[in-house]
Amino acid sequence: MIYIGLTGWGDHDSLYTELSNKKDKLITYASHFPIVELDSTYYAVQRQSTVEKWCDQTPDTFKFAVKAHQFMTGHSDYREHYDSIKDVFSAYKEMLMPMFHRNKLAFVLLQFPPWFDCSSKNIRYVKFAIELLKPFKVAVEFRNQTWFRDDFREHTLEFLHDSQVIHSICDEPQAGIGSVPFVNRVTDDTAFIRLHGRNVHGWTQQNRTSEEWRDVRYLYDYNRQELEWLKKQINILQHKTKDIYIVFNNNSGGHAAGNAKQLISMLNIEYSGLAPKQLKLF
Repeated sequence: MIYIGLTGWGDHDSLYTELSNKKDKLITYASHFPIVELDSTYYAVQRQSTVEKWCDQTPDTFKFAVKAHQFMTGHSDYREHYDSIKDVFSAYKEMLMPMFHRNKLAFVLLQFPPWFDCSSKNIRYVKFAIELLKPFKVAVEFRNQTWFRDDFREHTLEFLHDSQVIHSICDEPQAGIGSVPFVNRVTDDTAFIRLHGRNVHGWTQQNRTSEEWRDVRYLYDYNRQELEWLKKQINILQHKTKDIYIVFNNNSGGHAAGNAKQLISMLNIEYSGLAPKQLKLF
């Protein structure tokens, strides 16, 4: 099955034009899409009660692809907050247990930073992280080109396959060492595609503030021709895997929801089991 959704549910204003209570955003989101990439877990380990609430607000068949905490992927230092990295993983797993037991956890995404290159040390860490996340299913995304250099690409894919993890296929700007090519290969019976847009000039921070960078990094609107190309890539994957998860992350300008709906239409998908849409009475 093909599951199409967005990264997060809070910032997609086009979905909430008739929403009066902001607390109902996830409920409304789940009436449009069957999956979401949960990114608030990257910034903080949430309360179990919060995770339970998210599960309660979504249909039984709804799935969450959950982003790993920034401490777990080396984006920031855990040592001011935890005694060991194993404690970080333990707290993170505890948080997700309600979602796991209710069969709403699609997988955990380990998105490594652009400076995380292909080296023996980093390969050992990926193995370590995968082991600590058991029994959760895991997807791995690299953002350093060395993993997919001609002489390393097959080894990288073989490593992910042997580790029984999902290769995160990325569509993103080709802007040097801190970006990876679109490698339409699977390493598991689940495929995962993340669509970051193709804004080459906004992909790296350069001299921008963090806020300015957020405003431009994922500023992109996929055109019809690009979505047709993506449809062909998805058709190829359908012959090689059981499920395909696709998330649009190009929302700096609010384009993700529209692009996702357009792709759903192009693939002639009609989802059943979505949350009921709220009726507009007046």
